Amino acid sequence: MVEIKLDTLQLLAKFDSASLRFNRGIERETLRVDPQGNLSLKPHPAFLGSKLSHPSVTTDFSESQLELITPVSVSVSETLETLSDTHRYIYSGLQDELLWSSSMPCVLPEDDKIPLAYYGDSNLGQLKTTYRNGLGNRYGRSMQTICAVHYNFSFTEGFWQTLAEQEGRSNTANYRTNRYFDVMRNFRRFSWLPIYLLGASPAVCDSFVNGKQHNLDELGNNSLYLENATSLRNGDLGYQSDAQSSILNICYNSLDNYVEKIASAVATPYAGYESLQSNSNLLPQLNDSILQSEAEFYTTIRAKCVPEKGSNFLQALKDDGVEYIEVRLLDVDPYEPAGISEASIKFLDTLLLYCLLTESPKHDATLCSSVTENVAKTVRTGRQTSTLLSDQGTQRELGVWGQEILSQLKPIAEMLDKNVAGSSHIDALNLQSAKLLDSTKTPSGKIMQDMKVQDISYLRFAMNQSIAHRDHFQQTPLSKPELARFEEMARLSLQQHQATEAETQLPFERYLADIQAEYLPLHRHN
Repeated sequence: MVEIKLDTLQLLAKFDSASLRFNRGIERETLRVDPQGNLSLKPHPAFLGSKLSHPSVTTDFSESQLELITPVSVSVSETLETLSDTHRYIYSGLQDELLWSSSMPCVLPEDDKIPLAYYGDSNLGQLKTTYRNGLGNRYGRSMQTICAVHYNFSFTEGFWQTLAEQEGRSNTANYRTNRYFDVMRNFRRFSWLPIYLLGASPAVCDSFVNGKQHNLDELGNNSLYLENATSLRNGDLGYQSDAQSSILNICYNSLDNYVEKIASAVATPYAGYESLQSNSNLLPQLNDSILQSEAEFYTTIRAKCVPEKGSNFLQALKDDGVEYIEVRLLDVDPYEPAGISEASIKFLDTLLLYCLLTESPKHDATLCSSVTENVAKTVRTGRQTSTLLSDQGTQRELGVWGQEILSQLKPIAEMLDKNVAGSSHIDALNLQSAKLLDSTKTPSGKIMQDMKVQDISYLRFAMNQSIAHRDHFQQTPLSKPELARFEEMARLSLQQHQATEAETQLPFERYLADIQAEYLPLHRHN
C-alpha cells in the first residue's frame, strides 16, 4: 500500500497560499455535426478566423473537428469561464450545426469522405495537413475523429522554489524535470483510476466500427457497447498503434531516455508504412518512420515545453527541460456543456500533487506492462469493481485499491482547501469516492443507465446532450465587448495567416527533409 509519510504532510504545511497554486490550461476537442447527428462536411466556419493562427479556436484532425484552447491560468473558475465563453462565441455564428457532446464520434461517412483539416499553402500549413493525411493512411480517418479533453498542468515558480528549499535542492531546470518525471511515472501507474472515475465512453455508434473487427456487444438502435466498460476511447478502439506498442518502450524513467526513444521512432523507418499511397495530390505521410513526429506518440501523459518558433520540440525539451505536463486520458464529459467539470479539475490537481509527493519507482518492463494491462482491464470491465489489477505484482481489486488511493489524497485535498480561496477539493474527492462505492454514479455508468431507461441509442443520447449544451450557451450569450474581443482575435489570426503565407518558402520536400534531419542528433545509432 502506498502511503503519504508524516514528513510529507509536514512539508505541505510549509507552503502558503501564494505558493500552493497551479498553472492549468484545457484543450477541448469536439466535432461539428448537422441536425441529424451526421459529421459536418462543411469547411471550418469563416467567422472563426484562421485555424493555423488562432490562439483559442483551431481544428484537430478533421476540418469538422474543432479544438478549443484556454490560456494558462492559476484559477479553475477562470479557466472554465474562458472555455465556456469560447463555446458561446462559436455558437454565436454556427447556424444550424451542433458541437458533439461526447468523445466517441457521431454518424460518420465512409472513411475517405471524412475531411482532413486544411491549413493553407504555407509550408507550415502543408506540414499540418500532410501529417493528418499520414494519420488517416496509417490508422484510418474514423479513429482520428475520436475527441478528448487534454489537461495541461504545471506547478508555479513559487511552488517549486518552496519545494526545492524543503528538499534541500536548488530550483534548477534539471531538478524540476526530474520531479515532473516522478509525477508522470506515478500518474501512469495510477492512470486506471481517473479512467474509471471520469471515463465517459462505454458505447459507440455502429458507423464507427463499420467493416472493422471488434469485440463489442449489440445494444440495439445501431449502438454497440460493453456492459462494464468505462472508456472505449482509451482502449483498442481508440488511439492505439500496433507499431508503437510493439516497438516503443518509453517508461518515463528519465528525460534523456524519453527524448531519445521518441526521436529514434521519428528517425527509424517502419516497413508497414513504406508502401502507403495517397489518393490525392498530398504526400501520403510526412515520412515512413514509426512516428511521423512526436505528436503521434499515443500515451496517457506527455512531457511538454514551449519551444521557440521554428525550433525542434524534442531538442527544446532536451535543452530546457519539462515546463508542464499534458494529461491525455480524459474523455469529454457529455454531462458538462464545456466537456469537463470543476470537480474533475480539482480531483486531477489533487492527484497530480499526490503523484509528486509519493515515492515514484522506476518503471522496468514488468511495471510498464502492468500499467498497460491495468488500463486495458479498466477500459473493458472497470465498472465491475472487483476487477483485479496489478499493484507492482500484487493483485488488488479495483474498488479497494481505488479507495485506498483516495484516502491518501484526503490530507492533500484538505491542505489545498485550507490554502486556496473558494476551494472545494474535499468535495471533489468525496464525489469520486461515491463512484467507487457505486459504479452507476460514474459518467460511463450514468450514460448506460440513461440509454437503457430511456431506450435510446448512443446517437440519440449524445444528440440530446449536444442540444442541451447548445441551449445552455445560447441562453447566456456574450456581451458586445466580449463578442468584439473574439471577433478581433479572428481578424488578427487571418492577418497572421496571410503574413505566414507571404513569407519566402523553401520547396516543401526540402522543408520536410530539414525537419527530419533535426531528429538525427537526438537518438543514438545502434
